[in-house]
Amino acid sequence: MPETGPSAGSDHVRKLLAAAGASGTWDWNISQNRLRIDAPFAELYGLDETQADTPLPTATFFKAVHPDDRARIRIAVAGMVAGAEHFSKEFRVVTADGTVLWVHGRGETHFDQDDQPESFTGLLIDVTERKRTEERLRVAQSAGGVGTFEYSDGFATVAVSSEFCRLLGLHPANILPVRTINAVLTSADAGMLIPEAPHGAQMETLDGTFCVIRNDDGERRWITRRGEILHDGDGGYRLIGVIYDVTAAKAQEAALRDLNETLETRIETALAERQLIEDALRQAQKMEAVGNLTGGIAHDFNNLLTIIIGNIDTVLRRSGTDRDPREQRSLGNALKGAERAAALTQRLLAFSRRQPLAPKTIDIARLLTGMSDLLTRSIAETIAIRVVAAPDLWAVEADPNQLENVILNLAVNARDAMPDGGPLTIEAKNEVIGADAFAGVPDGAYVVVSVSDDGMGMAPETVAQVFDPFFTTKEVGKGTGLGLSMVYGFAKQSGGHVHIRSALGAGTTVSLFLPRQQGAAESPDEPDAVAAERGRPSETVLVVEDDEDVRAYTVGVLRELGYHVMEAVDGITALQVLGRDDQPISLLLTDVVMPSMSGTELADAARSLRPELKVLFMSGYPRDTISPDGRIQAGVDLLSKPFTFASLSQKLRQVMDHAEG
Repeated sequence: MPETGPSAGSDHVRKLLAAAGASGTWDWNISQNRLRIDAPFAELYGLDETQADTPLPTATFFKAVHPDDRARIRIAVAGMVAGAEHFSKEFRVVTADGTVLWVHGRGETHFDQDDQPESFTGLLIDVTERKRTEERLRVAQSAGGVGTFEYSDGFATVAVSSEFCRLLGLHPANILPVRTINAVLTSADAGMLIPEAPHGAQMETLDGTFCVIRNDDGERRWITRRGEILHDGDGGYRLIGVIYDVTAAKAQEAALRDLNETLETRIETALAERQLIEDALRQAQKMEAVGNLTGGIAHDFNNLLTIIIGNIDTVLRRSGTDRDPREQRSLGNALKGAERAAALTQRLLAFSRRQPLAPKTIDIARLLTGMSDLLTRSIAETIAIRVVAAPDLWAVEADPNQLENVILNLAVNARDAMPDGGPLTIEAKNEVIGADAFAGVPDGAYVVVSVSDDGMGMAPETVAQVFDPFFTTKEVGKGTGLGLSMVYGFAKQSGGHVHIRSALGAGTTVSLFLPRQQGAAESPDEPDAVAAERGRPSETVLVVEDDEDVRAYTVGVLRELGYHVMEAVDGITALQVLGRDDQPISLLLTDVVMPSMSGTELADAARSLRPELKVLFMSGYPRDTISPDGRIQAGVDLLSKPFTFASLSQKLRQVMDHAEG
């Protein structure tokens, strides 16, 4: 039987095959089940060149095929031997030195006159470099997130890359049905791969962006397609292009669009916030201005009031019932006026957060219960007072006396807002404040004390000014305008906040926010047992006061009380007295604000000389000395100016007896 197929000895054929990139040829005689190969085939398979053109067992064809590809190629070759006409497969072969090459085997079956398969011939083409290029391209596409495709007009399938499949969430494949690709689109347009009207120039670009829902995880993504349409002469075309994910860019575009659309609103919000900040700054500046004014005059003013109140009190005590009633009444009125002036100064100090506070951990429920009689006496009978304290109230740290004054002040304001009577509610509850729940109140845990009325209420422009010093809605002569200012100052000085809610005809609620304090509340102070307010013969008091009139009044009261008294005009003189060993001194009574040496500096120096010395400070303005933050330091005893005979005698006695105990 004559052999068919390429002749291994034909130089002309071999040159043609080499030019085509062939790596070898084969001729498989099906009826004889023998294989004939050429020299390049033998070299590729690691066979001796002498075996070329020599009939070999057909198993030789599979010897160098890579184990992972061998089963696939056996099946394909079996089909050819059984009568299939065409063979076209890419597979790997392992050379004699272990190198792995990619080859493309192409062959066909030849039939005899009875149409039976007679021989199977073909050639191997080395495609290793192309495969490496494809792999590099695949890696580049995967790294860059770029998928490629090629679609021919009229076909129902499209050639795609693995990255194309990944971007759409499809199972990896080389060929995909067009309908499978279009199924992931969210819009019912012409599709991702088929242009609506491929006409015009022989080459045109085709760009577009599509929203897809990935087939694997259902995630919504934005995909951009860019391609070129290549027209042929018969009116058909091919579309070659790429796709890539632009979801992040779309999100940025949406954010920018939203930013632009809301720019005006955000500007308005920013301006409003700035206005609030500026309002708060102006309020702080007003407070600071009043505070500086108050601090500047409080010391001297309280010294004057000490002289006035003290001497009037002295005259009233000594006159007894022998004085003319008109003189007695005049002195009484003068004393009341001086006391009102002292209260006014105290309110100024409270507003400017410069009043001396003696904070304690207190139980507000107990404090409100203790105020019931005071509230009943201070409020008209037409007012129905209701006090509500939530169970398990947290403890707070505040000056209990000043807190009582604040609550009483708010209750009196509520009473004045209801001239025809009505309900007045004082409520205390625990509250955890979240972000921006109340303007100016930071997040945190608070005990909120609220005083509410059903009175006339206030307009928004009035509410905006109620905490300003000397602002009042009452008639001339009916108020100083420092009540709510004092409440504001106390709240801030106590580390808390105050908030007001009011509307015309709908009443007013003022809420005091005091920070929660860990720990148990202290028991309320009981009045110290004072056996006698008078001094004892063995007790000597050193009075240090730079104001001559205040010093004279103070020394006179102490001597009247029976104390042995020494006096000094300033700290330097006092230290000279304290440095003498021949003079026992029981207590140092010193002003705080003095030239050259402050009272606190004097006390420190005095205790270094006499460690057991008792000290009582007296001041009308102790700011930046014994209470730099407005809170009297632990272990410090203070007698606030102006003081009277009774307050001086009792405070002095308490310090003496407490120190001894």
